[in-house]
Amino acid sequence: MSTNSQQLEPTKVKVQLLLTGGHQYTVYLNPDDPVLHSLLTTVVARAYKQEAASQGLFQVPVNEGHSALCFASDHLVGLITEPPLWIQQPENVQPVANDVLNSTYVQIDNFFSPSEHERLIKYVLANKSKFVSTSTSTNDKNYRRSMVLYSFPEFSELIVNKVQQIMPDVMSKLGMTPFTVGQIESQLTAHNDGNYYKIHNDNGSSDTATRELTYVYYFNKEPKRYSGGELLIYDSKVENNFYVKAESFKTIEPRNNSIVFFFSRYMHEVLPVKCSSKAFPDSRFTINGWVRRAS
Repeated sequence: MSTNSQQLEPTKVKVQLLLTGGHQYTVYLNPDDPVLHSLLTTVVARAYKQEAASQGLFQVPVNEGHSALCFASDHLVGLITEPPLWIQQPENVQPVANDVLNSTYVQIDNFFSPSEHERLIKYVLANKSKFVSTSTSTNDKNYRRSMVLYSFPEFSELIVNKVQQIMPDVMSKLGMTPFTVGQIESQLTAHNDGNYYKIHNDNGSSDTATRELTYVYYFNKEPKRYSGGELLIYDSKVENNFYVKAESFKTIEPRNNSIVFFFSRYMHEVLPVKCSSKAFPDSRFTINGWVRRAS
């Protein structure tokens, strides 16, 4: 009696490469693959400023070996591995401070035409009664205060189409590798006196994981009758394979008829708005949303 033995292929390790410029790539490597060992060694060497951190070239096979991903070793920021791979840290060596990854954004003025902007203002004021209080996934009432209009088909279609058209230019300005755009989400928000949104990111759950970019279009009546409401976009650090906020940040002024794009993974917040009249027409209005990567 004979039996056929089949050698099992080792379980692949899912490796997400975090590269400078906000680029991310996912590859699958065998646990004993020399490339995986070199990637881990490079991360340790860079963290401790060791001699092994000298520049080199990584060539990682992708698409079942039909393609290759090539990048300089000094572009490697960190790794996310699944299952977790814990790196043995050198003894008697103090780690250096984490390098800060500068946040990048694009702000475009005069996004809507004057007639579109005027129609939008009139539309919002006519639909004041349809705005509802915002909420968060944790239902924390003290984390976010504003009013939102979820259905506004006349203008959600307009902004989605305009965002779709300028995506190639935005991706280029942000230094992104082009990706296929899936859904573009939108909502219309009003911030009045004392309203704010504390620090958060926009793709931290399984439901939002495909969000690549966040956009915020600002508009208000002229003359402007509020102050504050600046958007703070925090720089990032990689700690224990996770992106976390740094202490430094970029401040974006809510310029009338301008739109801002930034990576959805960035931690960001909206500073409190001051509006002495407390009148709805004097609010800081936005159409904000997210550009999802096609799954």
